[in-house]
Amino acid sequence: MLASPDQNASTLLVVDDDLVAQARMSAYFGKEGYRVLLAEDAESFWRQIAKDAVELVLLDINLPGQDGLSLARELRARNPSIGIILVTSRTDDVDKIVGLEVGADDYVTKPFNPRELLARVKSLLRRTAGARPVAGEDLFAFAGWALNLPRRRLTDPQGHEVVLTRGEFELLAILVRHACEVINRDRLSRAVSGHDWSPDDRSVDVLVRRLRAKLDAPERPDSLIATVRGEGYRLAVEAKRVSA
Repeated sequence: MLASPDQNASTLLVVDDDLVAQARMSAYFGKEGYRVLLAEDAESFWRQIAKDAVELVLLDINLPGQDGLSLARELRARNPSIGIILVTSRTDDVDKIVGLEVGADDYVTKPFNPRELLARVKSLLRRTAGARPVAGEDLFAFAGWALNLPRRRLTDPQGHEVVLTRGEFELLAILVRHACEVINRDRLSRAVSGHDWSPDDRSVDVLVRRLRAKLDAPERPDSLIATVRGEGYRLAVEAKRVSA
């Protein structure tokens, strides 16, 4: 079901079993010029994903059958670059952290201000489109790893590609570009989510934990991403810029 006939607009998929909430978001984003698809459960969700090039998903957690968290995890495994914003009535910090752990880019609680959600959608779509790197800053090597910014690819010391979510890539990119420099949480949050960090926002810490799980070798005593208490994080090794 479409709420906008503009075939050149960004395509959003609203997944919510509340038909009133569906209609409101469809009308609002359609009026803003987006092409809106609707789904109310896992079956219709995957059907829409299969037949259309969806750029961003607004996903309710409380769904019949397969819930939104498991859908987000499965979707992220299949498509590391698609935007995922969880929209839910759950306000517990544990739910937010779990949502980020399974690969969501952002988390909005109901009731929400439609303008705030629109701002988050616009910000995430800009980031998923991928910023063009500056010439000469396209490929970095660090501790045997290689990060190719234009292709958004991370290669391990054995030459195998390691899949990163959009948030993981954005976080690693800023740390690598500024290797050995302490990057505070505000700066990291703006790079990843487009908004300033707040004390109850765990998204940066969750992404760091996921990156450490992918980057750190079992035999390495210290992490490649060091915590600087009270300040932020830094890449603990030098990163050399090389020609692509």
